[in-house]
Amino acid sequence: MDIKALKNNFQKRGFKVSVFENVPDAVDYFNNEIHNTTVGFGGSMTLKEIGLFDVLNKHNEIWWHGKGGQLKEYGGAAIMQNAMNTEIYVTSANAISEQGQIINIDGRGNRLASTLYGHKKVYFVVGKNKVAENFEKALWRARNIAAPKNAQRLGMKTPCAVKGDKCYDCSSPDRICRGFLTLELPPMGTEVEVVIINEDLGY
Repeated sequence: MDIKALKNNFQKRGFKVSVFENVPDAVDYFNNEIHNTTVGFGGSMTLKEIGLFDVLNKHNEIWWHGKGGQLKEYGGAAIMQNAMNTEIYVTSANAISEQGQIINIDGRGNRLASTLYGHKKVYFVVGKNKVAENFEKALWRARNIAAPKNAQRLGMKTPCAVKGDKCYDCSSPDRICRGFLTLELPPMGTEVEVVIINEDLGY
């Protein structure tokens, strides 16, 4: 992976890009960037792994349905709705291409909707394992690597969750691959920053 070329390709498309060699440096960056505001977190194992919630929650109001205490107090739907009404939104990607495209798959659509509209700024936090050579390989990764692992994590009864090997393009009522979104450019009126961490993170 050519980090310099990757960064350049995203910047050509209008994305802001920050690159960090490790998680602590990336977390420090977020801690300095986001202050005294409202922040929504999208469903993301990457965010959970880097511990960003606990850091930013000290000086921001954060809504995240992945945080157990909040989930019990407010309920998942209420948290997701509040997360969609924040100034800042932070999530990850199922895959990104070296050409500068961001791909995500969603079951409910809250994460996809929040990366398209309604926030002053959106951050995508992405580990090096999610970088694919081109759009086709990025889409393949999102469908055949990220989605089965997420279905397993959520306890879904889908072929991909049971076998854990690939997407079966199933019609199961538990199917989480219900919306596919590719960002080719930042949505009009929204600043989008891709934060790339040179470590394997999330699914």
